Amino acid sequence: MDMGTTLAHTDDGQLVNEVLDSFFTQAKARAGAMHPQYLRLWQHLEACTVGGKRFRPRLVMTVYSLLGGRDRRAAATVAASFELLHTALIVHDDVVDRDFTRRGVPNLAGTYRSLAADQGGDADRAEHTGLSAAVIAGDLALSNAYRLLADAAAEPDTRQRLGDLLDEAVMASAAGELLDVLAPLDPSPQAVDEVLEMSKLKTAVYSFDVPLRAGAVLAGAEHALVDALGEFGRIIGTAYQVADDLVGAFGDESRTGKTGWGDLREGKRTALISYAAQQPHWTRIQELLSRDLTARDAAEIRELLVASGARDKTLKLAADLTERALDVLVQPLVPQVLRDGLSPLSRLVTERMGA
Repeated sequence: MDMGTTLAHTDDGQLVNEVLDSFFTQAKARAGAMHPQYLRLWQHLEACTVGGKRFRPRLVMTVYSLLGGRDRRAAATVAASFELLHTALIVHDDVVDRDFTRRGVPNLAGTYRSLAADQGGDADRAEHTGLSAAVIAGDLALSNAYRLLADAAAEPDTRQRLGDLLDEAVMASAAGELLDVLAPLDPSPQAVDEVLEMSKLKTAVYSFDVPLRAGAVLAGAEHALVDALGEFGRIIGTAYQVADDLVGAFGDESRTGKTGWGDLREGKRTALISYAAQQPHWTRIQELLSRDLTARDAAEIRELLVASGARDKTLKLAADLTERALDVLVQPLVPQVLRDGLSPLSRLVTERMGA
């Protein structure tokens, strides 16, 4: 699904890019005055923000525009702050997961790991260098998300509310990340509700819920409407994550860019696995997951996930959550123009399930 055809206007995306370009130009000038190596780190951090779909900024800009907001530069500044937050979280998530590539190319940690290796460092030292640089870069992106938000032209009380929303996104994401980190310590599979709560905190709040509410707050929407948009965002975001977990197990790598059995190999806790754990097939699935997974093992697990009914239950769960999210938009307090503008988000889920 091309988000550019359903959310916001192309000019809005250009405005967000201009805000980010201006921010990085100033930051790189400050960094360069301190040390060339610091400038290089900022250049690599800027590269992390290039080429993405700008999904979260699009949500901010779409809601703001649909509710009649006129100061597009202010909205673009708020939207850009959420893109910086996203950058911070993915850089730090790669550290947590000890990942050194993203979308098939070296990420920031991988870039600095290679730099250290090229200079003669052993493997452990090179890995430590890469992860350390990524922690520093993620910290910079996170702190400057707040700094950029403070530059948005808005009334003091509105800016305070926006700051509270950004803080809520950070708090929820950190909670979800921690739960994800601690989950493997308990060998028993999590209940489906626990998996959904983790997904909501880690992803849905900062990716859907808060950007939607931020656009509404900046446009001066009533509190009840802001709350409804948040509820819609949390549910549709959770549905998207459930669908994405299906892609992680069954997706066509040529279409999705994700390894079809990567999530299985990593033992990722998902609703799919939770459903499977309730069936007799789980004994064999668990046996396969406990060893160094091969492509043949993954294929057998996928067959068992289908035979156990776990795949069908997960598909139904994603569809049910999507329907619940759309029901939120049917409330009388949600303007028709907003309902029409946001309903296409449901296709994110349905198209993901077909990936």
